[in-house]
Amino acid sequence: MDMNKQIKKLESVYLEKPQRVFSMYLNTDPSDPDQQGGEWKIHLKNGLNNFESYLQEDGDSDEKRNFWAIKEKVENFVHNNEQNFSKSLVIFATADESVWFAERFQMPVETEFYWEETAKLDQLREMYSNFPKTGIILTQKEAIKVLDTELGTLKDTQLFELDLDTEDWRQHTGPHRAEPSMGSGGKSTKQDQFKERFEANRYRWYKSLAPKLDKLAKDRQWERLYIVGDKEEAKDLNSNMNKEITEVVNKNMLDHEESKVIEEVAAV
Repeated sequence: MDMNKQIKKLESVYLEKPQRVFSMYLNTDPSDPDQQGGEWKIHLKNGLNNFESYLQEDGDSDEKRNFWAIKEKVENFVHNNEQNFSKSLVIFATADESVWFAERFQMPVETEFYWEETAKLDQLREMYSNFPKTGIILTQKEAIKVLDTELGTLKDTQLFELDLDTEDWRQHTGPHRAEPSMGSGGKSTKQDQFKERFEANRYRWYKSLAPKLDKLAKDRQWERLYIVGDKEEAKDLNSNMNKEITEVVNKNMLDHEESKVIEEVAAV
């Protein structure tokens, strides 16, 4: 999803009565002290019921039917997806279905509900400003993982591994193995030999991969780019890339859950 295009599309929507645009920002963050008991369910119920009560008093039957249609769709989406909620849920919807935007994010929001002529985009714009299209490159010896992210959400992952026999980087499609292949012989000796060989050739090996990473950054239109890894490895990779690096995080996190890596970068 191109969030910038989505925001521009939502900005163009204007509906007069009895049509309206429903906007919802719902804090579902389980780490929030105010959400330990799943209070977001109460906030959701109260938010929807408040609109329903208001429209009952207003007396516009067409507008009420439009809201009920949206309410049903929102409740169905929540029911079908709540097991996969992260920190927030953002929904924009219209009864005629010309607008239906429902996304779960790993970024916090303040719970808000709106029923107006236009979509309320302030929080979404702020989220995008804080975390636009972003690439995260994780280095760890002969393996490099690339995360394609936007608004704190993982869109795609690619893993490059160095073939020590051919010295070529190959895109890895299977699960990442824990250690490089050392061949036969004493494990400790082989590891020492690998370490010495890697340190001696690291700059050259990273230089050969840098153009592929620069192309990824261009193709994915990353506005920010982070390198996460060992200080010296990150330094060598950074010096060989043409794309400007936003920040270097000196932590080995290649084998961490992607969500933890994104959280680490978001906190920089």
